[in-house]
Amino acid sequence: MTSLYRWPLRLASLAACLLFWQVAANQRLDLGLIAFTYVPTPAAVLDAAWHLLQSSKLADHLGSSLGRVFTGYLAAAVAGVLLGLAIGRSKWAEDSLLPPLEVLRPIPAVAWIPLAILMFPSSEASMIFITFTGALFPILLNTVHGVEGVDPRLVASARSLGAGRLAILREVVLPGAAPSIVTGLAIGMGTSWFCLVTAEMISGQFGIGYYTWESYTLQNYPDIVVGMLLIGVLGMVSSTLVRRLGAFATPWYQSGGKRT
Repeated sequence: MTSLYRWPLRLASLAACLLFWQVAANQRLDLGLIAFTYVPTPAAVLDAAWHLLQSSKLADHLGSSLGRVFTGYLAAAVAGVLLGLAIGRSKWAEDSLLPPLEVLRPIPAVAWIPLAILMFPSSEASMIFITFTGALFPILLNTVHGVEGVDPRLVASARSLGAGRLAILREVVLPGAAPSIVTGLAIGMGTSWFCLVTAEMISGQFGIGYYTWESYTLQNYPDIVVGMLLIGVLGMVSSTLVRRLGAFATPWYQSGGKRT
């Protein structure tokens, strides 16, 4: 019931942002560092969204982006969790695998695009790879953090009771690291969308990123905002879905501390 009382404030916050956007765009407000001269009004964006909804292009763009992001994300989830478990549990794996991964981690997605185009036979595969790289590192690092945060006394107790390596991993390490892994999976979903859109702007023929970039080149400014909002909504919904599934899979975990 307490959360119901928070919704009016949340809705009022969104309404205030929309009102400022409407006034600034309608008055073509120029604040010096930022100008709203060419920014479309919310009404123009709503009209563009309605036209996109009625066209056949929306299904093609959504299908392309969703297929790419989930293919890359699922591959990154499997690789990130497995690598994270290995690095978190083995000093040999940490010394041999983590250094090259740490070198690759700071490289932005846009820097991978030329090499991905050279490495993969199709632009589709290269865009999936970009999505994979974007999701991999948040999942990997959060998994490592979760595994290393497991209380060693629990591991020692399980070992003293005769548990083998697989039993310790299954009964102690994975449950203890699961909350951190879920956090990494949720963050990785968000970065997947960011990286995919970047790749689609350069290499795509269909997709939300391609639609946004094409709208810019054609100077269809309301369509640009529609594409941005679609990306935001899809990223928010998919990340929330991952967190909900993670909470369902870890019923023993509750985040401590309530904010007032």
